[in-house]
Amino acid sequence: MTSFLVVTPIMYAIPFISAFIHWITIWMALKMLFHPKEPIHFLGLKIQGVFPKKQKQIAENISKLVGKELLSFEEIEQKITNPANLEGIYPEIEKYVDEFLKVRIKETMPMIAMFIGDKTIGQLKEALMTELKNMLPQLLKNYVGNLKSQLDLEKIVYEKIAAFSGEKLEAMLNQILTKEFRFIEIIGTILGFMIGLLQIFLNMIQ
Repeated sequence: MTSFLVVTPIMYAIPFISAFIHWITIWMALKMLFHPKEPIHFLGLKIQGVFPKKQKQIAENISKLVGKELLSFEEIEQKITNPANLEGIYPEIEKYVDEFLKVRIKETMPMIAMFIGDKTIGQLKEALMTELKNMLPQLLKNYVGNLKSQLDLEKIVYEKIAAFSGEKLEAMLNQILTKEFRFIEIIGTILGFMIGLLQIFLNMIQ
């Protein structure tokens, strides 16, 4: 026959002790993501925080992701040579061409400007704008191609992340994941408290 155990005052502390143990365990686990920043040798084991230990690997994975998936020169080329995007800069180019023909020529070549009337200026402007619209997409495409050969996005991102100090890396990740870390601690504490209550209940029905 099942007998019920009387709950003593000490047993009331079990849920709180269990909650504290779970909280401190999770808190230490989260801290160990970043600490120790430098490897420590203890009893033949090398102990180091997860992120400091894997920083170069993390940098390599992120750099590949950025270079191949998030930001590629092919996408940059498509964006800047897109006719719809180029239409947005033609009015600005036209303003500079107009200023060059009406103002700059008079300043730099006044003798020639004396023989150029408004009609000629209009014709020159139209011819220049037509030529620019024809050649600009190819010029930009060639520029991106040259830029691609000179810049290695993956290498740049890798070097930047790999060079982060342990403090900077921890600050960045904490800034991003503070709410998530806090949520994990709270959930762990609640779970520990519930496990403590369950232990009391199991002891009562033994």
